[in-house]
Formats: sequence, structure tokens, C-alpha cells
Amino acid sequence: MNARTEPQALTTLGNSHLDALEEEAIFILREVAAAFERPTLLFSGGKDSLVLLKCAEKAFGANNLPYPLLMIDTGHNFPEVTDFRDQRAKELGAELIVRSVEDSMKRGTVRLARPDESRNVHQSVTLLEAIDEFRFDALIGGARRDEEKARAKERIFSHRDSFGQWQPKAQRPELWTLFNTRLQPGEHFRVFPISNWTELDVWQYIARENIELPSIYYTHKREVVERRGLLVPVTDLTPPRDGEQIETRDVRFRTVGDITCTCPVESLAADADAVIIETLATDVSERGATRMDDKTSEASMEKRKKDGYF
Repeated sequence: MNARTEPQALTTLGNSHLDALEEEAIFILREVAAAFERPTLLFSGGKDSLVLLKCAEKAFGANNLPYPLLMIDTGHNFPEVTDFRDQRAKELGAELIVRSVEDSMKRGTVRLARPDESRNVHQSVTLLEAIDEFRFDALIGGARRDEEKARAKERIFSHRDSFGQWQPKAQRPELWTLFNTRLQPGEHFRVFPISNWTELDVWQYIARENIELPSIYYTHKREVVERRGLLVPVTDLTPPRDGEQIETRDVRFRTVGDITCTCPVESLAADADAVIIETLATDVSERGATRMDDKTSEASMEKRKKDGYF
């Protein structure tokens, strides 16, 4: 990603629109607390969930969150992110529930086709098991419409049937921010308070609110190989293939997830202001630039939504 880095660009970039976005997110977070009996906030330790958590702090107070935090762990997450997740939850005095894909594998509800298969796609099984275990009726997530085509048509309050599936024809209209939150037994909602934010909005908010992030969101040196137009990190889970040349580059992650499918981008951005400048110049979405699993087909995310993942 060859982004320009003129610092003077920030002097003309306004952020007053963030007040309206923050107000909307806080309204939705409070609406969930009022309308549902057993909601939870999906918290991975990534930038979007940290922005969402900041809005929740403003909505309810730092030590007064009305719902627990839930993390579905593939067992292949970046340690910088999971360590930061635990630290942040502890600082807020929030209840953190972690459910693992590895536990689903032990129960036999998840079976890998091969040992090195990515576990990312199997998170939906573990998530649905957690919903059943705790009887959650609303799950608050940090997804945004600008991330991917399948997410662009998602409602803020996304109705899911008793199998946890997303049914496009069953989504309810949301005129004048009036949300239909009625549920039948076994059904639940996925709620996305920052749906209307963009990646640039998120980074402007991080800069304005001085939100701390895991270190891998900023520039650092990492061994990578080029593969299918992406920079694949060299790890035990993602070793180089025959003929691939290992290089050490200055990179950062635009999004974080399972190590087996998440790639960094080349960058020298060492703080949020520098990331904002890079984001202004890029013309590729963060998932398009960094996620190997979403490149399998145009419909990969659509299928995962219908399976209960998103």
C-alpha cells in the first residue's frame, strides 16, 4: 500500500460528523439494554470492538456495562490481541466469556477436513453453541457496512431464526430508527451499532478519543511472503510454501483475526494520525486487502452469514 503521508492533510480533515455517529451508536447500545433480557457484546480486542466498547463506556459508565463481553476464540489468534483483550476487560471490570473452537472440536461438533485447515469458518458452530449455553437473545457486534458486499445490505438489528441463520427476506424495515425487536422462542438478534461508520471514521474516532489498540495495528517489522497479491505473515501456522521468498518488511494490520487468514499491509504508520492519512489514500477495503478467507469466492461471506457466523 503506497499511501501518501503528508501531515498537513489532517489540518483540513474535519471530524465533527463523529458526534452524530457516536450518538447513534450510544442510542442503539441503550436500546439493546432496554429491549432484551440476555444481551452480550462481541469483543475480540480488535479496533472495531474497542471503538464499540468505548461507546458502551460512554453509554453506561466504565464499570457499569449491563452485559458481558463474549469472545469466540479459534485458538489461532494473534497473542498481542488476546492479551490486550484480557487486559481491557480487566480494566473495565467487565465479565469476559471466552468460548473456543478447540472445545467444539473436542465435543465433535467441529471436524476439520485436514489438520492445517483454517478454523475461522468454524467459529459459527462455537458461536451458536455459546448462544444456546447462555440463552443470549441479542449479540452486539462491531461490523460495518463498508467492510464487504454481504455486510453492506445488513440491517442494524439483524433478525436470526431459531437455527441462528440470517434470512434476507425476513429482515425487518428500520424506518426512522424504529426497531422491531420482537422474538419467537429460540430466535435472537445480531445488532451492529457502528454499521454506518467507515474505516476512516473508526480511525478518526480512535485518534480523537485516544483509544489504545493492540500494537500490531501500527508499523512493526515482520517476516512475510507474497501470495495471491497479499502479504502472508510467516508463522508456525502459515509457513512459507516451496519457492516463496521470506522477506522482512514494515507492516501493520488493518484488521485482526485468525492467523491463518489475516494478512498485514505494508506501512510505516506508527500512530492513529498516520493511519488516517494512509486510509485516505487507499482504494481497497480492509477485508479485500487483508483477508484470505474472503477471497475464496464472491459469496463466501454470504454463505457464512446464512450459517450463523456474522
